[in-house]
Amino acid sequence: MIHPNANEKQTVRSVFIIGPDKKIKLTVTYPASTGRNFDELIRVVDSLQLTAYHSVATPANWKDGEDVVVVPAIKTEDIPAKFPKGFREVKSYLRYTPQPNK
Repeated sequence: MIHPNANEKQTVRSVFIIGPDKKIKLTVTYPASTGRNFDELIRVVDSLQLTAYHSVATPANWKDGEDVVVVPAIKTEDIPAKFPKGFREVKSYLRYTPQPNK
């Protein structure tokens, strides 16, 4: 891909992650002068795969194996049945649980 305001001979680097449902899940565009962060891309793929199958979200700087956030749509009283490893409530809308697939 070439940015419309960029030098025609210098490309930007774009990354697209497309899910099994054929929808774009992530787009990242880097200037040609900046290398891509593959650790971050792997982290995003891990997060997308995890959150596709469990009712969780991953916090900023989350790494595979760390605690995840229970989505607010899950009632607190329903958490023990869905997440038997337990949970920690920081606020009524912010509840952490160990990563379900580990």
